[in-house]
Amino acid sequence: MIDKGWHITQIRVRYSDTDRMGIVYYGNYFTFFEIGRTEYMREAGIPYSEMERKGYFMVVIKANAAYHANVGYDSLITIKTAITDFRKVRIRFDYEVLSEKQKLLVQGHTIHACLDTNMKPVRIPDNMIAALRNNMLKLV
Repeated sequence: MIDKGWHITQIRVRYSDTDRMGIVYYGNYFTFFEIGRTEYMREAGIPYSEMERKGYFMVVIKANAAYHANVGYDSLITIKTAITDFRKVRIRFDYEVLSEKQKLLVQGHTIHACLDTNMKPVRIPDNMIAALRNNMLKLV
């Protein structure tokens, strides 16, 4: 789903996502970021599995999160994902995770570098750039 420049993914918090206090463990928000990013890429027509079959890997080189509120088991959360910076070898994804009542839980970003099968930085393939740009236009 698309909303005002953001790709939208909804998931329900599993019991295994929570800590002893019954709230989502802070590290699991990076898994939620990955879910949002993966679905963004799939909707853009570039599933990660296809990229890897073609010999390209998008590795995280930086990750950041700011925590604002908590939710617990069985909560429905929304993961908003957008590409906010796009370079020859790097892509930045921004995220917002919201509660069912649209309360901001976490904001963050990840920066990814494109590597080849030798784990060397390479330019993002032209077909991937075209697909991402096309998808970004749909999001506006």
